[in-house]
Amino acid sequence: MEKIVAGIDIGNSTTEVCIAEIDAAGNLHFKSSSGVSTTGTKGTLENIKGIKEALNLGLGKIGKSIQEVSRIYLNEAAPVIGDTAMETITETIITDSTMIGHDPSTPSGEGLGIGETLWITKLDTAAYDKDYIVMIPTEIDYIEAAKLINESKKHITGAIVQNDEAVLIQNRINRSMPIVDEVKFIERIPEGMPAAIEVAGTGRSVQSLSNPYSIANLFKLTHEETRRIIPIAKSLIGTRSAVVVRTPNGEVKEKMLPAGKLRIESENGPCHEVAIDQGADKIMAELSKTPNILNVEGDNGSNIGNMISRMKQDLYKRSLSAMDQIRIKDLLAVDVLVPIDVKGALAGEVSQEKAVAVAAMVKAERLPMELLAQAVYEALGIPAEVAGVEAVMASLGALTTRGSTLPLAILDLGGGSTDAALLQNDGTAQAVHLAGAGRFITMLINTQLNLNNLSLAEDIKRYPLAKVESLFYIRLETGEVKFFKEPLSPKVFGKVVVCKEKELIPIETKHRLEKIAMIRKSAKKDVFVQNALRALRQVAKDHDIRTISNVVLVGGSALDFEIPHMILEELSYYNIVVGKGEVRGTEGPRNAVATGLILSKVGSVW
Repeated sequence: MEKIVAGIDIGNSTTEVCIAEIDAAGNLHFKSSSGVSTTGTKGTLENIKGIKEALNLGLGKIGKSIQEVSRIYLNEAAPVIGDTAMETITETIITDSTMIGHDPSTPSGEGLGIGETLWITKLDTAAYDKDYIVMIPTEIDYIEAAKLINESKKHITGAIVQNDEAVLIQNRINRSMPIVDEVKFIERIPEGMPAAIEVAGTGRSVQSLSNPYSIANLFKLTHEETRRIIPIAKSLIGTRSAVVVRTPNGEVKEKMLPAGKLRIESENGPCHEVAIDQGADKIMAELSKTPNILNVEGDNGSNIGNMISRMKQDLYKRSLSAMDQIRIKDLLAVDVLVPIDVKGALAGEVSQEKAVAVAAMVKAERLPMELLAQAVYEALGIPAEVAGVEAVMASLGALTTRGSTLPLAILDLGGGSTDAALLQNDGTAQAVHLAGAGRFITMLINTQLNLNNLSLAEDIKRYPLAKVESLFYIRLETGEVKFFKEPLSPKVFGKVVVCKEKELIPIETKHRLEKIAMIRKSAKKDVFVQNALRALRQVAKDHDIRTISNVVLVGGSALDFEIPHMILEELSYYNIVVGKGEVRGTEGPRNAVATGLILSKVGSVW
C-alpha cells in the first residue's frame, strides 16, 4: 500500500514542505513541495499554523489531503534572534536651553553668518550696533519677509525660515546672506541668543558648523560645553547648510548606558571576556578561541546585557522552556554606523554613531522541539518526529543535485542562521549552526539607512538599485541605462529606486545610490562571507578549509543576486569549487532540508 510522508523544514523566515510517496515496493517518489512564511518564532508552538498551511499547499498540488499523510518529519530547529548592541552613547536631553542644530535641504545664499536671533517683525525696534539673524515664522510669507529685510537699515547677517522659502526670499532681497529654511520648530529658538548660520557652495558641505572646535571658537565655549555639542557637529557633517544657536544657562542632563562586556563560557575551558566597544573584529577573535561555547552573557545594566536579556525573555515566553535552559550558542558581530537622534534638534537631525550589531543564536533544550512534534500530532492527527539536524539534512537534500558526490560540503544560507555540514563517504557528518543570515542583513540595512521600514529594507537587499534620471529612462547601479516606452510616474523622478521585478519602489532617503548599494553589499559580505568561512573551518578536517574541495549552496539566501558570487569569489582563494544546488533537479537551492528529512528516514530509490 502506498504511503504519503512529509518532510517539514521550519526556518526563521520560511516553512518548507516536501511531499513524497512510498510505493508498495518501498521505493520513494517525490511528488511536490511548497513554502510559506514561518508563523511565530522558529521552534515554538506558533509554528503549527504555518506547518498546516504549507502542508495544505503542497498536498493540494497533487490532489491529496492532510488526512492521507501517514507521517511528518521535522527538523531540529534552533531559533535565532538578531538585535543591535550600541557603543557607549551619551544622550543629551534638552530642557530649557543648550546647543541646537539644523540641516535643511533647500537653503539659499552662501557663507557663514553670525548674529543675535531676532523675530523679523521686531526689526524696527532693534539696535543699530548689533548683527542679527532674523527668524521668519510661517505666518510671514516670502514676499513680506523680503520687503521687511529690504526696508530695514539694521545689519542682518542671515535668516532662519520656518517655511520652505529660502530661495524665494533670496531672489527678492537686495543683499547676499545665508538663509536656512524648513525649521519646523522655529518657536523653540529663543530670541536674543547668539547664532551662526552656514551655507556651503554647490557641491560642497559645511566646514565651520560641522567642526566642534569651530563652534567652540564662535561661541566661546569651555571644554565641557564643547564636549556636549559634539553630537550636533557630527550630525551636520556632509550637509550643505546648518544653523546652531547657543542658549546658555540651560539645564543639560546626561544619561549614559555603557556598551558592556561579553562573557563567553566554554564547555571545557576558561571563560573569555571582551568589551563591546572594542569592535566586531575583537569580539569575533575571542569567539574563535572558544570552539565549544556553552553560553554567552552580558554585563547587567549595559547595552549588550539588556539586549541578551531581551532575546532570552522573548524565547522564554514562547518556548515553554525554563529560563536556565535557554543559552546563547553563537554570536555574529558586525561594526556599523547607525543614525542616532540628536535631542533638542530643530528638524529631526541624526548623528552617525559607531555601533556593534549582534546576531545571536538563542537556543533552548531539545524538549521544546519534542513538544512541537507532539503538538503537531494533536493538532493534525499525524504522527510527527524530530528527524535530524538541519545542516546534515540539507547535505542529504543537496546530494540530489546532479553531479554532486561524497564527500560533500554544504552551506545552508537561511533567514536566521548559516549552517554548514561535511558529509563523508562513510556516512558520518560534521555540522555547525551559526548565528546571522538573511534577516540580520535586512536589519543592518534598515538600521544603517534609518529607514524604519523592514519591508523596504528587504527589497533593497533582494533587488538591484537605480536612479530615475528622466521620465523615460533610469540608470542602474551598474551604470547601464534602461529606457521605457511609456513615461514613468512623476513620484519616482529624481529618486533612487529598487528595481523590483516590474515595479520601481522609491527609497525616501537623502542617501545617494552609491551609498545605499555600498551598505547593502557590505552587510552581505560581513554576514554571509564571514559566516561561510567560519562555518567551513569548523566542519573541515583539522579546521583547514583547503581540505574541502566542493561546496554546494542551498537555502533561500542562495537565490540572492549577489551573495553566491561573493562567497564563490572568497572561496576561490582556497581553490574550492562553489555552486548553487539543484535539489531534486527541480527546486534549485530551496527545499534541501525538507528533502533530506525524508531521505534520512526513508532512504530508498527515488
